[in-house]
Amino acid sequence: MTWSKLKKNLESFLCPALDGRVEYRASSYRYLPDKAGTCYIAVDKKNVLNMSDINTSIRWYQAELEIKNDSDIQIPINNEEIEAVRNETKGMVPEDRLQVIARSRKLSEHAKELLSAQSSLSKSNFIVVANKFLSTPIEESIESNDILLNILALVDRRVGKKRILNMTEKMKLKHPIVQYFYELRLSTL
Repeated sequence: MTWSKLKKNLESFLCPALDGRVEYRASSYRYLPDKAGTCYIAVDKKNVLNMSDINTSIRWYQAELEIKNDSDIQIPINNEEIEAVRNETKGMVPEDRLQVIARSRKLSEHAKELLSAQSSLSKSNFIVVANKFLSTPIEESIESNDILLNILALVDRRVGKKRILNMTEKMKLKHPIVQYFYELRLSTL
């Protein structure tokens, strides 16, 4: 599918409140056939997501430790996770430390997922992911670990107000760029 047709298809799925505010853009290198073009998403004429540029205003993590030390990331811990730590330590750890250990483990797992998603985004081909988005159900795109699929789903008109409002807890665990587009969509409700 050509870029112009793909762009038209993607923009036809934008929710009405974001139509004209969110744009899909691409640049290509005419005289360098071996150099791929770059694609990016602009909000209000400002480039917000450029797949090959980590120097954007959105927070990009360089290491697992940065994610662990980020105070904006809130990791909910349930009783089952605390109980699993209690069973592993055979009750030898004080009760207050159990929460710290469970949170640390969950945060490490979350950090690895975020870094993996972030690195796959920098290597991804926007056109391939956009075609995948157009050919799969919207639920799969929302539940996916792929940052770009999440973004495309969040600005989609098929995702209604009720579903957006019910995603609040899930969005706390997503990458900051996904959270940015979630907040953008929330502002239109």
